[in-house]
Amino acid sequence: MTMNLTIFDTTLRDGTQGEGISLSAEDKLKIALKLDALGVHYIEGGNPGSNSKDIEFFERIKAYNLQAKITAFGSTRRKFSLAHQDANLLRIKESGVHAATLVGKSWDFHVHTALQTTLEENIAMVYDSLAFLKHNGIEAMFDAEHFFDGYKHNPEYALAVLRKAQEAGTDWLVLCDTNGGTLPGEIHEIVSRVRTELNAPIGIHTHNDCELAVANSLAAIQAGARQVQGTINGYGERCGNANLCSIIPNLQLKMGYNCLPDDKLSLLTGTARFVSEIANVHMPVGQPYVGNAAFAHKGGIHVSAIMKDSKTYEHIAPELVGNKQRILVSELAGQSNIISKAQELGLDVNANNEKTKQIMERIKDLEHQGYQFEGADASLELLLREAFGEAEEVFTVESFKMLVENSQGTLRTEAIVKLNVGGEQVYTAAEGNGPVNALDNALRKALVQFYPKIKQIHLSDYKVRVIDEKDATAAKVRVLVESTSIDNTWSTVGVSSNVIEASWEALVDGIRYALLNMGKLDAIDVPVTEQHGLVNH
Repeated sequence: MTMNLTIFDTTLRDGTQGEGISLSAEDKLKIALKLDALGVHYIEGGNPGSNSKDIEFFERIKAYNLQAKITAFGSTRRKFSLAHQDANLLRIKESGVHAATLVGKSWDFHVHTALQTTLEENIAMVYDSLAFLKHNGIEAMFDAEHFFDGYKHNPEYALAVLRKAQEAGTDWLVLCDTNGGTLPGEIHEIVSRVRTELNAPIGIHTHNDCELAVANSLAAIQAGARQVQGTINGYGERCGNANLCSIIPNLQLKMGYNCLPDDKLSLLTGTARFVSEIANVHMPVGQPYVGNAAFAHKGGIHVSAIMKDSKTYEHIAPELVGNKQRILVSELAGQSNIISKAQELGLDVNANNEKTKQIMERIKDLEHQGYQFEGADASLELLLREAFGEAEEVFTVESFKMLVENSQGTLRTEAIVKLNVGGEQVYTAAEGNGPVNALDNALRKALVQFYPKIKQIHLSDYKVRVIDEKDATAAKVRVLVESTSIDNTWSTVGVSSNVIEASWEALVDGIRYALLNMGKLDAIDVPVTEQHGLVNH
């Protein structure tokens, strides 16, 4: 019989403690709706009343009929006070939530040092606070902070805190590895003992300071925990929290537990990337399960085997978690990579083995010059389609010019471009925040009269890398530009000893790729305000 597990997401609370992450109330609302669609059971929204953003979030979320339980966060009452007069607990009650998590001390060292109170008073604080929640009809979860460190230093006191929380009627005893320093074997041993001594359901909350948060969560589940807490993409303070994007598929696909409905698991990759965009934090390409490179193959021998059976180098079918297989092409790749990529694009390569070899040599030559096609999928597609005669030249560049002027302390940048579009010469100029932005504006201005849907594309990322630093200012640079439409993202590359020329090459390829796929754009009728993501480049 499949065992059901409860998924508790704390991205909106613990995740926002990560460096560089700040979410508005609107951001938190969007993420909460996405998490609910994914099928998690609890969504911890923050501390009601602690700041204006959380107050607004808890008020606005009431308008939505979510399947997940929106959960408030707080701490046990202050020492030597009354729970029903504690401002923190009263805010949780007044927020209208049906579930709440209270954090309390379970390590005697913290009781004496951080709280500066007695062990007996700390236990009373835990009991009174949880009993207050239960008296007011709120599902209560006790986050036993620093539980594993506390257990290792004074197991009897750590267990005594849990017993008092259970006596107060808590619905979940959540064991926290707050400092992230416990090992999986220790987690399993300690959770196993807790299970034998207490009856309340156990949860696990781990941090990633030793790169073990996922492993520790799995060890706790194997020892009998039935709720796992974590964040999307592992966001969190210091080294982060347990990453639900790894925990959920490991539990469901590898260990046979039931975490999400089967039809929801395929939403995992989309959810991870959505949260990444809202949080404005780039996902690591190699992030397991949901990363862009999680199922990417580059080695020629690997690709040759993958084409015969994907199980040769993939531990699961990527579609199970909403990801997809990618074949990378570079000077290290073999002919199999080119064939696979060309077939993916619908190009006939079976009768063109000689052409495939020519393309391979061309790619090797370009990468020797500094090009990199692993991260420039659109440039690679243009290269392949051009080789097979399927790249329509919708416009040609006749010239471009840059003017930079510093007038009374104000820097002005203007780009002038001359294009030929379908036999018609177009000459236009535009200003921008820096030369790259000016070039982008001028290129769009020249083409938008012929292809209005270009307005729906904006530049979402811009990277420059010096290829050979020993040449100093004369060194070649590689520019990667990422472009985004409503439902698609693509990357293009340019290389030159002149950063403007390299940027222009990548910009032009980005537009050419968009026009190649203009059929997709033509299907979009929702007007989008033109945006430009490049500032001061």
